[in-house]
Amino acid sequence: MLDRLDHALRTRPERPAVLSATRTGATRVRATRGELAGLADAFAAALHARGLRAGDTVGVAVRPGPRALAVLLALWRLGLRGAVLDPGAGAEVLRARLALARPALVLADAAAQAVAGWARPLARRAALELPELAALGPVATVGPRLPGCAPALDLGAPRAGVPAGGEGYEGDGDAVIVFTSGTTSRPRAVVHTRAGLAAGMETVSALFDACAEGPVLGGTFFVLVPSLTRGAPVALPARSPAVLARQLARLRPRDSYLTPPQLRDALGAGARFGGRVWTGSAPASAALLGRVREAGAEQAWGVYALTELFPAAAVESREKAAFDGAGDLVGAPLPGVRTALDADGQLLLAGPAARDRYLGEAPDPWVATGDRASLDGAGRIVLEGRCKDMVLRRAENIYPGLYEPALHVPGVELGVLVGVPAGDGDERLVAVVQPQPGVPEPALRAALSEPLRRMGTARPDALLFARIPLSGRSRKPDRAAVSALAARRLGAPPGSTYSTTSIREVPAR
Repeated sequence: MLDRLDHALRTRPERPAVLSATRTGATRVRATRGELAGLADAFAAALHARGLRAGDTVGVAVRPGPRALAVLLALWRLGLRGAVLDPGAGAEVLRARLALARPALVLADAAAQAVAGWARPLARRAALELPELAALGPVATVGPRLPGCAPALDLGAPRAGVPAGGEGYEGDGDAVIVFTSGTTSRPRAVVHTRAGLAAGMETVSALFDACAEGPVLGGTFFVLVPSLTRGAPVALPARSPAVLARQLARLRPRDSYLTPPQLRDALGAGARFGGRVWTGSAPASAALLGRVREAGAEQAWGVYALTELFPAAAVESREKAAFDGAGDLVGAPLPGVRTALDADGQLLLAGPAARDRYLGEAPDPWVATGDRASLDGAGRIVLEGRCKDMVLRRAENIYPGLYEPALHVPGVELGVLVGVPAGDGDERLVAVVQPQPGVPEPALRAALSEPLRRMGTARPDALLFARIPLSGRSRKPDRAAVSALAARRLGAPPGSTYSTTSIREVPAR
């Protein structure tokens, strides 16, 4: 598909390719199709002139947008392997894993170089961190330079001997390295081959069924590439919820891909949707998808995906809402995706789009997801919680993912179950619920009483209303931080009051 995109950009070069929004929500063209193709040509020539050849590794620390996409196209054309230096992965993770594949060159924009340099103290407050880039290899600046930046990549390099667009490297081999979160005990670097990356994009293309009839809203490569290949311009979502709401109103995208936190923020800002809305990267409850449809979307889809396999399954809001079993229905496996369960109930996935291996390890066709799951009678995947998130209470193993969907009654923004140490290796199970703005806690407590009762032996020991901490680029619930918050609140002296939380002990049986 990347080869087809490179060719497609050269047809109708005057048409918009990548869009953004002004503060009023008005559409602004960031790059036309011709400009994107020209930038990819210039990057390919510059990398070729520096002596980089197929199989070499290039570190990439460039914010999503036209330049990052043009870099990807240039790497693909030359058969180079891109190592995505995500500042959310953590400096130590990147430094340790890249020791196995030292980059021949690091491409970084000014913002990334600031995160790795003078702005490091500020960036750490936002959980962003990069190692000193020059320690990884030679550095070249992509985009505007600021004082202290590395020399710019030479965009005027001669193009003799450089493969033309659509006529690049044709073999297989590694395409990209993506680093998993640094919060686990064994952070890994995920290696996707060219064939695997292409298969994932083909699956997304079939899932989205993007066409040239209207713009698409989304910022990931798996949205940009299929949509642009089919001729649809792609708008990068505004960061401000209020601006995003205005952007949606003026753009009227046929398809929108936003993370669950982006959806919650947009709904809080009064956003109206249309067409189809897709969400992933973090859990999306049936209640959230239902709110999106109530806000005007024709369809609201949850996509189950991993760094190792994107996408794996999908479910539409009405199907998810109709599911009345325990656990979180994430849908039927997408075409080509195979499923299995290991002896501990962990979900295993395989398929053409799966990662080839972890950096420094042997290839393995099966991806261990870390999720406990079951398959229903129709072969749909039902998640039962993260294996590592098990709570041990009175010798009973409780997997929060089995019961958390029941917390998402109307008026609940987000709800999780966490364990809090109770001594002697036992834990207390605490339900932490974040109300939607303006929803009174007494009403939510009443609405939750029956769902909590139906949890049976997994009924929480306490119900806590609080704002749930989020972490990482995808802003998933930070369970360690939630557990710590619950421990502090439950250990508070009698008579303490809190402006943003309310605690109520509830019987465990």
